[in-house]
Amino acid sequence: MTHTTDSNQPDASERSTVTNAPKKKLIEVSLPLEAINAEASREKSIRHGHPSTLHLYWARRPLAAARAVLFAQLVDDPSSRPDEFPTVEAQDAERARLHALLEKLVVWENSNDETLLRQAREEIRKSNNGDLPAVLDPFAGGGAIPLEAQRLGLEAHASDLNPLAVLINKALIEIPPQFAGMQPVFPGAVGTQTGWNRAEGLAEDVRRYGEWMRDEAVKQIGHHYPKITAPGGTEHTVIAWIWARTVKSPNPANPIEVPLARSWWLSKKKGKEAWIDAKVTDGRVRYEVRHDAYGPTGDDDGTVVRGTGRAVGDGTVIPNAYIRDEAQAQRVGAHLVAVVAENKGGRIYLSASEEHAGAARVDRPDDVPSQEVPTRNHDVDRLPMYGMPTWADAFTNRQLSMLTTLSDLVGDARDRVLADARGAGMPQGDRLEDGGRGAEAYADAVATYLGLAVSRMTDYNSSLTGWNTAREGTRGVFARQAIPMVWDYVEVNPFSGSSGNFVGQIDWIVRAIDHLPATPTGFVTQSDAASRSYHGLAISTDPPYYDNIGYSDLSDYFYVWLRRSLRQTHSKTVGTLLTPKAEELVANPNRHNGKKGAEKFFVAGFNSVFAHIREGANLDVPLTVYYAYKQQDTRDAGTSSTGWHTLLNGLIDAGWEITATWPMRSERGGRMISVGTNALASSIVLACRPRPEDAPATTRRAFVSALKVELPEALRKLIQGSIAPVDLAQAAIGPGISVFSRYSRVREADGSDMSVKDALLLINSTLDEVIGEQESDFDPDTRFAVKWYRQYGWTQENSGIADQLARSSDTSIGALERGGIFEAKGGKARLLSPSQLEEAWDAAADERVSVWEATVRLAAVMAKDGADKVAELLPSVQTRVNLDAVKELGFLLFHEAEKKKDTKDAILFNGLVSAWGDVNEQARKYASTPRSSQQAFDFDEDED
Repeated sequence: MTHTTDSNQPDASERSTVTNAPKKKLIEVSLPLEAINAEASREKSIRHGHPSTLHLYWARRPLAAARAVLFAQLVDDPSSRPDEFPTVEAQDAERARLHALLEKLVVWENSNDETLLRQAREEIRKSNNGDLPAVLDPFAGGGAIPLEAQRLGLEAHASDLNPLAVLINKALIEIPPQFAGMQPVFPGAVGTQTGWNRAEGLAEDVRRYGEWMRDEAVKQIGHHYPKITAPGGTEHTVIAWIWARTVKSPNPANPIEVPLARSWWLSKKKGKEAWIDAKVTDGRVRYEVRHDAYGPTGDDDGTVVRGTGRAVGDGTVIPNAYIRDEAQAQRVGAHLVAVVAENKGGRIYLSASEEHAGAARVDRPDDVPSQEVPTRNHDVDRLPMYGMPTWADAFTNRQLSMLTTLSDLVGDARDRVLADARGAGMPQGDRLEDGGRGAEAYADAVATYLGLAVSRMTDYNSSLTGWNTAREGTRGVFARQAIPMVWDYVEVNPFSGSSGNFVGQIDWIVRAIDHLPATPTGFVTQSDAASRSYHGLAISTDPPYYDNIGYSDLSDYFYVWLRRSLRQTHSKTVGTLLTPKAEELVANPNRHNGKKGAEKFFVAGFNSVFAHIREGANLDVPLTVYYAYKQQDTRDAGTSSTGWHTLLNGLIDAGWEITATWPMRSERGGRMISVGTNALASSIVLACRPRPEDAPATTRRAFVSALKVELPEALRKLIQGSIAPVDLAQAAIGPGISVFSRYSRVREADGSDMSVKDALLLINSTLDEVIGEQESDFDPDTRFAVKWYRQYGWTQENSGIADQLARSSDTSIGALERGGIFEAKGGKARLLSPSQLEEAWDAAADERVSVWEATVRLAAVMAKDGADKVAELLPSVQTRVNLDAVKELGFLLFHEAEKKKDTKDAILFNGLVSAWGDVNEQARKYASTPRSSQQAFDFDEDED
């Protein structure tokens, strides 16, 4: 049930002259990876109270993973305390106890279980001479790592260059502890509950002053958001106005203004269908909302596909180049095409009216964010490409009026908080930025969250939001890590009770604050990771991923509004017009003279950071580093990824030895996006130790020899655990790259240094050999079937070839047919496919059962009927074949399917092996013999 990285390699103390080597930590030996990954995956569906809902940020690590990594990074592995645990059995038992604690610790519902957290803190103290180490993430981003350090009771430090990240981290770990246990100051709020724990009082004030802002905004601009009257005379609050951008048709014979719409559908729910019927009448397009199931299909559904339009009425093609030219000449308009309103039991879809189109005609406010959008970053360049050169241009005038109104009200609300705090007896004190804890600082704190709420609004209130027909709600701007062009967009009503409304944003933030640990104090700084101090700090970090995400350019979308709302409150943090770009540690060719210059900049900066960490950090514990893959980077266990190579090279060149790598998944189980792609392991965590200064060099031949000695045992232990086949190649990097990185250099035959890429290729090659060696241990029928599958899959081939291969495998075609796995007739032969072996099967009564038959049948049953049915079969199956062998064959067949780029088979065998631990647990319920006699059901426990 656990994964290990144990191998025959000597400890650092045995390989160098270094004495008093630091104790090996749990993360360097074993993790309950399945439990961690399961909770990380489940966390994606948790919304209310999750800190990620405080404000959007990109590529956040799951809290479960961050908490687990920190605990395992700081707690000793039992093997490093032989005085307490002198035997392997004692170490195994202690490791199992730590795993059990860790498995509870990562569960979301236990996030604030003080009894459990106290146990975790005591384990950390015990492993660190009675102290709780201070932890830093120098690339703090969305704040998951420092927040979980704080939750574990550690002094949490976060730093980042990006001011959006800095504000998020301040809101997560710095502000709540300063005002923990305080009562709210909003008049009348104190008596609403008996006690105020953690930052609940602060959260209540954010709620109350946020509602006050909403009420004031309604007074000022509420008339721009009128109600709508339905055909039956009933009045309804509008949820959203649906607009379509328009251009003049390029047809000179019919140059009317025509809509650009992705789809005409508003709702496809059965019995609640609604769609827009667009027709040309009297030289203009008119829109009617219809309510039947026979709406547009195919090419008739919408007028724009991949940027190319088609005119309503005469079907004239509107090229994308023409649309861009019109947009940049400011000749793109918009038609109101439908209105969505609140109704009893759901939504009501109504045709647009001139009254509601007129309500949107608002003058553009003066003080709007006029900063320019970058034109050479494809994450954001669609805005200037389509005639929106500044960040304000991403919003309609009505949205700009609403956002500037709310932004101004943040300052007004701050003044009210200050007055109410002083009225409640709080001393004036200094401002928050100056370290204050009194009324001034508290007013700044509440204003920070209110400013984040206004910024949060922009994700749902711009001309880049769409309508989600399945959810019947607004789709935010950042469905992915880029700003797309949207043709038919949504203007939500900020004062309704539906998605995108202001009080809803406040509510998300309040729930997040309520769930924060709020102790001990956290420290957040805006600083460059290459130059800041690391003295005495344990480091766990999630650094930038080469060129994956343009954090600063994307952040500007929010930052321009945060700066407008909070420039008096956080003048130091939001002092620049836009987020800092020049020193941002990403490989951006547009900033650094092309690809080569970008790579050089990134490598130099990256190496500098990790060399600097090595000089001053707390080296009694390993450094932990996350690396998240793009989907296309996951081929060949990462050997094709420039960013992955750069990370490994940077760490090794900066004097680090990689002691473990762990694949951390945050995607749902069984997800494999594309053929041959390992898309389950969304990130890898590396544990690293300083390499001894006198580490020896070695040759390619000696390195390969060391791999062949050490890697097989490490891989076998991984396979014997409950690791998913799809994760094996990445987990194998750990023990393999550990061998490589322990040397100061590995010399090729020509005297040059071996590259990380070549080392990874050798590690993968060794993995192939280890998995392939399993074949010799299988029964003859299985050995034949593996060879046949490798060459022919499930397709037919000549019976003569089958006979020859069967003889060489010490079996026969007749025996294979009796075994129920093969078919030969009419001169043709083939393996029976999983779908042909999914019928009811009694293994105990089967005349001839091979490991192949058991594996393929169980995989087929898993895919068709699920884990419970497989578990029901296992007690009888284990009387005929060794279940360890079934699992090993599952690994082998996944590996072969991946090499053949057969996604269907890869998913099939990955599904069986990934669920093996759960299946065995279930099987025990069905077993009729005592557990002690069931060797197969025990193999996946206590594997360290």
